[in-house]
Amino acid sequence: MSIDLSDLNSDPRYTRQGGIHVPANTGETKWFSGDVYTVRLGAAATNGAIGIVEASVPPGSGPVAHTHADQDETFYLLSGELEFLDGDRIFTASAGDIVFIPRTIRHRFKNVGLHTAKMLFLYTPGGAENLFLEGGDEPEPGVAVQAWGPERFDERILGLFRKHGVEALPEDW
Repeated sequence: MSIDLSDLNSDPRYTRQGGIHVPANTGETKWFSGDVYTVRLGAAATNGAIGIVEASVPPGSGPVAHTHADQDETFYLLSGELEFLDGDRIFTASAGDIVFIPRTIRHRFKNVGLHTAKMLFLYTPGGAENLFLEGGDEPEPGVAVQAWGPERFDERILGLFRKHGVEALPEDW
């Protein structure tokens, strides 16, 4: 059997392109709820398939407990340790750990350590990452990100939560 290589050039499985390359240190960065989030790959670029966010979580920081109506969320810790809430269970995840939270499950993470934790989190399908882009603060070089108190969760932010299928279910408000 012989293969005519010229036939491969007309086969779209060999020539069609559609991959996405996201170079290091790219994406849109926002401060949100005391954390630094960089949207590395958004739903708009992936036909809604996935949203990927790089996070830096300073000591004492992390989001309020919440659920997602339409997205599962997967966390991959790159460095540090984070305390996770899963429903009513609390556990600690460390560098190299993966945590998967299905949609509608109450969850949050909190840095209870001494050093900034870094992680990637993935929304499937994508879309919830737009909450950070629409509601986050512009970062200021040379300035530490500020924690958000309950007063920041005003009608504008809660409206963005609703828009993106997020419901705040705080532990101590």
